[in-house]
Parts: sequence; structure tokens; C-alpha cells
Amino acid sequence: MMCDVLELEEGMKVLEVGTGSGYHAALCAEIVAPTGSNAKGHVYTIERIPELVEFAIDNLRRAGYLDRVTVITGDGSEGYKEMAPYDAILVTAAAPRVPQPLVDQLKIGGKMAIPLGSLFMYQELVVIEKVEKGKTKKQRFGSVAFVPLLGKWGFSTNSSSLPL
Repeated sequence: MMCDVLELEEGMKVLEVGTGSGYHAALCAEIVAPTGSNAKGHVYTIERIPELVEFAIDNLRRAGYLDRVTVITGDGSEGYKEMAPYDAILVTAAAPRVPQPLVDQLKIGGKMAIPLGSLFMYQELVVIEKVEKGKTKKQRFGSVAFVPLLGKWGFSTNSSSLPL
């Protein structure tokens, strides 16, 4: 659904926040940089848990995607400005609010899909489109349930604010 609402196309530069196993990054790579394509699409994916980074890199290597997917260790709520601007950003964890660094890293006309809401109850998938510098528009795509986005622009990493 996130790939659909972002309208991913061959040749796009994508940032994924929350790598996990690497599966979704590979799926995005199949769309933006399919095997044999002359388009220069690429997926950058950022994960805060070092063990998941290594797991994802191993999975992506074995599946043949490391030429089209770059895995970064870091705070995904701050994005990855080194390769910005992005055509699309997909956030695979729910945030309490839209992280401004991610909006800043979108190119004009770029879109971000992000689940917004609380830790335990209501979350909604929202697409933010950057229509011009300092101006965005939002579209809502219904209720979802994601793990929390942790980091500077996400939920606190303080154990008292996280689910058990």
C-alpha cells in the first residue's frame, strides 16, 4: 500500500525509514531500479538497531540487491540528508508528528508516507506532498498499526514511554 500511495516509479531515489529485515527495501528496489533498467533509481534505508542492519545487509546481499539498496545505521527520524533530496520517503514506524527533517529532505513534488498517531491506539497513514519550499499538502489513507518510530523526532527512547 505504501508503494502505491507514493506512486513509486522507475528511476526514483527513495528513503526508507525502518529497514527491518530489508524485505520492503528490496520490494521498492524492484520498482525504482528493476534488474536491467537503465534508470538510476536507488533505495536508501536507515535502521537504528545495529543487529537489524547486519541482518538486512546479509538478506539484501543474498538476494542480489546491494547494488540498488544502501543500508545506513542511524536515527531514521532525522532522515539521511547526505543523499537528499528524495523523490519519496516511506516511514515504516508510527510517529507522534511529522518529522521536519524528513519534509526538508523531500524534493519539490516528492511524497512521504508516514503512519501518525499514538503508541497504543489510533494511527493513520498520511501522505505528505511537498508542493513548494515550506508548503505541503496532506492526504489520509485510513487506520494502520505500526511499531513506534523512536528517535529525536519520534517517540522517546525512555523506557517509561514505550510498550512492553
